[in-house]
Amino acid sequence: MSANRLIYLPLGGAGEIGMNAYVYGYGPKGRERLILVDLGVAFPDMDTSPGVDLILPDVSWLADKLDRLEAIFITHAHEDHIGALAPLWPRLQKKVYCRRFTATIGRLKFDEAGLPLDQIVVVEPRPATVEVGPFKVQFVPVSHSIPESSALVIDTPAGRIFHSADFKIDHTPVVGEGWDDARIAEIVAERPVKAMTCDSTNVFSTHEGRSEATLAEPLTELIRSQSGMVVATTFGSNVARLKTLALAARAADRTICVLGRSMKRMLSASEEAAVLSGFPKTVSPDEALEVPRRNLMLLVTGSQGERRAASAQLSRGKYLGIEMKEGDTFLFSSKTIPGNERDVLRVWNAFSEMGVQVIDDMGGKYHVSGHANRPDLEHVHRLILPDMLIPMHGEHRHLAEHARIATESGIAAAVAPNGTMLDLTGDVPEVAEYVETGRLYLDGTALIGSMDGVVRDRIRMALNGHATVTLIVDEADQPMGDPWVEIMGLPPLGRGERPLAETMESDLAEVIGRLGRKILANDDKLEEEIRKVIRQVAMEEIGKKPEVTVVISRLVAE
Repeated sequence: MSANRLIYLPLGGAGEIGMNAYVYGYGPKGRERLILVDLGVAFPDMDTSPGVDLILPDVSWLADKLDRLEAIFITHAHEDHIGALAPLWPRLQKKVYCRRFTATIGRLKFDEAGLPLDQIVVVEPRPATVEVGPFKVQFVPVSHSIPESSALVIDTPAGRIFHSADFKIDHTPVVGEGWDDARIAEIVAERPVKAMTCDSTNVFSTHEGRSEATLAEPLTELIRSQSGMVVATTFGSNVARLKTLALAARAADRTICVLGRSMKRMLSASEEAAVLSGFPKTVSPDEALEVPRRNLMLLVTGSQGERRAASAQLSRGKYLGIEMKEGDTFLFSSKTIPGNERDVLRVWNAFSEMGVQVIDDMGGKYHVSGHANRPDLEHVHRLILPDMLIPMHGEHRHLAEHARIATESGIAAAVAPNGTMLDLTGDVPEVAEYVETGRLYLDGTALIGSMDGVVRDRIRMALNGHATVTLIVDEADQPMGDPWVEIMGLPPLGRGERPLAETMESDLAEVIGRLGRKILANDDKLEEEIRKVIRQVAMEEIGKKPEVTVVISRLVAE
């Protein structure tokens, strides 16, 4: 019998920020019992994934081993940790364990997808323990930018794992549990930590993190100093920030209106799960219209410039009857995720043209991160003193830097991007094998693979345009009339101001007239010749080689 081993395998979230999905396993090689921690999404952009709604981790490796998968654990309710659960659960169909607030969000998603709500199980924090296969799992409260975020203590016969999930050191988080060194020290004293898998998001931030509570005074001063309407946006899931903004608005004698479905849903779920109390009374959009602008504060979705969110719609005109005017103020109480800068600036510029003052996070004056900075990470390293540290939740540069500072402090570390299976059984992490990983795209309601060619074709059409050629061939394999061409995404005129489609049709008719019967009788060869001519003409006329669709209709003798 093979010796038992302890393995770690990221399917997403390692080498990127988003799409978190981490597998742990214990047992004989190739027969390990498995658990999955988190199942999140990444967000598309028009450059790399046009038209896509969400990006999900490819769980094919797990789906092939369902007889070995024990359960799914969700650390918190951010979309990059829970967003793929509903779309992918039908492929996995295992019990989902999480804390109450996370379960509330998860059940909303399951209900919308028509999935069984009883598959999501609420777990109380440590010392409550979930036992599945060879694993004993506890949820450890940590501070983050969403209620009931938890690290996981995963006990195995080969040792204890501390999976940090997303966290920061914040003793006064406004909403949710604060960070507690004593709680972590107790875990270490109970059983030494063999391996720590750790958040790497802010490893390059060299100053200590700040508490959410430090924002109350500057936000109140800012809101009180404005003469027009004030609008603030942040992540809808950052319930603590929403409460901080709302309390600051009330202190500045402003009425509060919340705009945006996701934000309203998150506030409602927080109250339902009893993690939010003392949130000021809000008014409806209709009621807000009756409030003097100097006494009104809007909390809106769209901190990342999302086109359909409330902030973007306000930047384009009215939203639910409310509009921005000169003298109003718009606050981004959030950090722009890398890659979203262009969308945020689009909203910013639109407000600027209206005469609206736009204020960003001002170097942290009106925003604090939900992730641990480098000094905080180093503090946690010293507190936990794991035998080995595996950086996660970061781009490759974050993982490499995190591994470097761990190694310098005497902790064995390894950089393990998506698909890298580590053997954690020994004293140091070792690469066991590499697993094929990829992405799935949620395209409307359909799931498509990254290698299916759908997105690639969209990109190619966006870059090069498209031409459709239609040709009718008779029973004797002879063209019936000339082919005709329709173009999309291409200039209508070529050289000499000649219509491009007509030039293509003329050259095609000439070439087809010279083709022998062998080619005319073979659809594949005929399509190849037509495609070659179209791309050649386009290159000569406009300097592009478009994508070409050829439709050949053949008449059949009765």
